[in-house]
Amino acid sequence: MPSYSYPHTAGANPYHPRHRDSFTEPTTWESLREMLPLWATQWIVDLRAYRTRVTATGEEGVRSRAAMKSSFRALPGRLFTVVNALVVLWLFTLWWGERTVFHESLESCEWGNWEQWPQDATPHHVAFVADPQLVDPHTYPGRPWPLSTLTVKFTDQYLRRSFSLISSRLGPDSVLFLGDLFDGGREWATETTSSPEERYKKYKDGFWKSEFHRFMRIFAPQFNEGDAVSKDPLGRTMMASLPGNHDLGFGTGVQVPVRDRFQAFFGKGNRVDVIGNHTFVSVDTVSLSAMDQPDPVTGSMGVGSGDGEQPNARIWKEAEDFLNNMGLHRGRAEAERLRMMRNESEGILFDHRIVDNIAEPTVRQHSKKEIAGLPAILLTHVPLYREPGTPCGPLREHYPPSEPGLEKDDRNALTIAGGYQYQNVLTPAITKDIITKVGPNLVHVYSGDDHDYCEVAHREFSGSPKEITVKSLSWAMGVRKPGLVLTSLWNPIDPETGRPTTDRAGPATVQNHLCLLPDQLTIFINYGLLFAFTLIILLLRAAVLGLRPPQSDPNFSPILPLQEQPPRQTLHSKSPSSSTSSSTFAPGGLASRATNANPRLSDPSYNDDADADAYNSKWKGVHSSRHRRKPGLSLVKDVMVGSVIGVAKIVLPVYFFLIWRW
Repeated sequence: MPSYSYPHTAGANPYHPRHRDSFTEPTTWESLREMLPLWATQWIVDLRAYRTRVTATGEEGVRSRAAMKSSFRALPGRLFTVVNALVVLWLFTLWWGERTVFHESLESCEWGNWEQWPQDATPHHVAFVADPQLVDPHTYPGRPWPLSTLTVKFTDQYLRRSFSLISSRLGPDSVLFLGDLFDGGREWATETTSSPEERYKKYKDGFWKSEFHRFMRIFAPQFNEGDAVSKDPLGRTMMASLPGNHDLGFGTGVQVPVRDRFQAFFGKGNRVDVIGNHTFVSVDTVSLSAMDQPDPVTGSMGVGSGDGEQPNARIWKEAEDFLNNMGLHRGRAEAERLRMMRNESEGILFDHRIVDNIAEPTVRQHSKKEIAGLPAILLTHVPLYREPGTPCGPLREHYPPSEPGLEKDDRNALTIAGGYQYQNVLTPAITKDIITKVGPNLVHVYSGDDHDYCEVAHREFSGSPKEITVKSLSWAMGVRKPGLVLTSLWNPIDPETGRPTTDRAGPATVQNHLCLLPDQLTIFINYGLLFAFTLIILLLRAAVLGLRPPQSDPNFSPILPLQEQPPRQTLHSKSPSSSTSSSTFAPGGLASRATNANPRLSDPSYNDDADADAYNSKWKGVHSSRHRRKPGLSLVKDVMVGSVIGVAKIVLPVYFFLIWRW
């Protein structure tokens, strides 16, 4: 038996392809060829063959060069196909829907496009975000899987992508949320309470905490992307402590343990912050609203109910005490900001001396905690009261004004109504109580809850403070174009007194701009229309290719024959003495193999026509054989499925990449 081995020549590389046997692993080219489309593989093979044949001479060289020219002439036809055209159309559409519209929506929101400050001004930029209301089982309780899961994924993706662009492109110095961070936050149980609705009792405290981490994943990393854009020397702020009715409930529906949990993770809902030389006063109005609601047990009202413990006091008293001590809270916050501007670290000085009595006070000086007079801005989740029919202005999406300049416009106004765990506006009594106690210089109010934009001026109060109800940032909250409000604050002050150093005061220190985000529903509709268009075009293509008669391509020149002629009728003679003396002749005068290998000579019943069909079926190309075996509708189905797969295997990976990268 012969043996096989690699030759041992000096300096030879035994791993060189020339020294391998025929049973080696596929080369890189062979592996790549399996992954490429057929037209690309054929073009590369032709190109490689051209390099070896273009220098050939004689008749073979002429045929080779002619075949290569024919192949290159056919290349545009292989590139510009219906399937490839649909793939290109899909790629442009996906890039538009996942990238272009988001970038274009923020072009008009650039600060320099709408700010009108002096050239040397250094304003503080604020982004107000309202009602992200993370979709959860409370949002669409009857929506089945997987539609419910997809809704959660795509709403989170929209919030993350939009907020990422806002942070990285606009770089607001402060981001302030106006409540309703969650949709069902009030329903998820604590260690001592559970949801008043039976279907949500199974959701425990751990579910709320997982929703908190989900909120932070959506917004916190994206907020940090704006660090390189912000120019405020005092740093950036993201504040989400203001609760909404979907976070805590409303009025007497607020459960104190639910509120305590929210404040433990996000901070106090009643607070004062100095931002951009303006005093921001946040009021937990969903808890405060229990003041003028009847107690669910006794039926008595929270205010003016006589001596002793007032009904619902455990809910509203914290907010009311905060308002009653507004002068102290504002004075402390404004004094601390002025000290920071003067680079003073402490507001209280101590005597460093030895004392005999440890009870003797050592405090030598207290810093002044008087209101410095900075412009005040009120933050509330529930809008303030206004007369029914007060118009919201032309920027309201659902119902634009019926006519310009109307004093009453019910369609364009907020509805004065309420229901289970919600109320569209605060009552007149609570509204007046807040405005009166916030203190002087109230120049602006920002609220949420309604999901749509509304702008009114409260002329019934001193200074006619303007209120803007901010749009929801989520596309799942009933608005086609979500949005946020960008606010530019510029109020240069004297660090010693807090008085403005320019003659610009009051509302002139605040400028606002409504920033609209893409209509996600329209993007999905465009995807659906393109999907239907793709199916129709591919079905028409499959019908044309599958039902038309087969035609030969005059420009096609295969390297190997796709069909072998069936054996010709043999010439044989039989004699009584011997049946094995026959001879078989092939064209060209060449003798064939022994006759006992030919079934025609050994089997008298052999069918020559069936033999020819068998040879044709054996030697025809795979494509031609498949078309012959599956004519008509079967071929239409095969072509349709293959075309859809050809489009999907390129489009789907690109789409998943675009939604994954953000």
